[in-house]
Amino acid sequence: MSGLQNATKSSDLRKRIIFTLLMLAVYRMGVQVPTPGINGEALAAFFAKNAGTLFGMFNMFSGGALENFSIFALGIMPYISASIIIQLLTVVIPQLETLKKEGASGQRKITQYTRYGTIGLSIIQGTFIATGLQSMVGPGGEPIVLNSGTPFILMTMLTLTAGTSFIMWLGEQMTERGIGNGISLIIFAGIVARGPAALVNSFQLIKAGEITLFFVPLIIAFMVGVVAIIVFFETAQRRIPIQYAKRVVGRKVYGGQSSHLPLKINISGVIPPIFASSIMMFPATIGGFVQVEWVQKASAAMAPGSFYYYILYIAMIVFFCFFYTAVTFKPDDVAENLKKNGGFVPGIRPGRKTADFIDKVLTRLTVVGAIYLSAVCVLPTILISKFNLPFYFGGTALLIIVGVAIDTVSQVQSQMVMTNYEGFMKSGGKK
Repeated sequence: MSGLQNATKSSDLRKRIIFTLLMLAVYRMGVQVPTPGINGEALAAFFAKNAGTLFGMFNMFSGGALENFSIFALGIMPYISASIIIQLLTVVIPQLETLKKEGASGQRKITQYTRYGTIGLSIIQGTFIATGLQSMVGPGGEPIVLNSGTPFILMTMLTLTAGTSFIMWLGEQMTERGIGNGISLIIFAGIVARGPAALVNSFQLIKAGEITLFFVPLIIAFMVGVVAIIVFFETAQRRIPIQYAKRVVGRKVYGGQSSHLPLKINISGVIPPIFASSIMMFPATIGGFVQVEWVQKASAAMAPGSFYYYILYIAMIVFFCFFYTAVTFKPDDVAENLKKNGGFVPGIRPGRKTADFIDKVLTRLTVVGAIYLSAVCVLPTILISKFNLPFYFGGTALLIIVGVAIDTVSQVQSQMVMTNYEGFMKSGGKK
């Protein structure tokens, strides 16, 4: 609370916070603007029936925009997908890897490629969604699309692409002119906005007797415990000590100080649960459209709450933890930079030996991080299936909310430190 009070005292930081809140308000208003040509009641009934499929998950990340089929129905997921694709291509294509090492100019070029990729993915997804909606009907057999045909497909594709492009622009504006983490804050706002509805549904379940009052304190204590575990692991670090050798340049001596290389336990963040959830939701989604006996059996075996679902879900999380960490963190590059700057790990030879040591530590941290992510994502899911709780209380949603909140607090604190230094330097200049 004292940090929030100090944040409001700085005029620059206060402007950034207000700007971020205004941009989030614009985003939430856009979620309520529907795409033309859609039967809203039939679509809402369809999503109520398919809440546990891939549609339910995408609807959560879009903040309910997909359920309303608003102009922001695609959400920010095309941008996230394009960013991940560009990161993966950086490993494969040498030109992109060169751009990444060029600093700010190369990063601007990569950002430009990411924008192009976002628009391309939005066009593809918008076209497929518009085509699929024409063949979908509500639970009562009523058509979801009022007037099918090529004009509807083109209009919907352009509308959804423009909406995603606008969300991407909002996120970049919040990153540059706000408090940072614009894209993450958009996802955060979408999940949090569905919190009141989830709480109302919970109270209705309690009134109906489906959730007994005896379990309510236990559920609250469990959620608080999950949040505490997420905060602990998201802020935990393994600090590798670094020693810099002394160098004599002229009459001055440089180096000789000690430092450390911080490695987070969960380097991959929330990417593994998101990817794993998307893949695990495909069987249930396909089962809702393909009325074939073996497809229905496979869909039922892979439904959330089944034994095979949990086993494959954990396996997917572990795989993506190692895969994403291997793609984003390069021990060889870190060891080479330390060697160039005269740094070394005490007791470890610079170069290849240092890279092997960092890779060994990183592998152990990734194992711990994968276990942590699996426990946080699976245990609340078991609680949901046992006590029929809303999807909002799932581990993935809590993981995103807490993770983004921690990053946002860090951004605000760094802005406060910069403001204090600037004020100190201005006062010193006046004297």
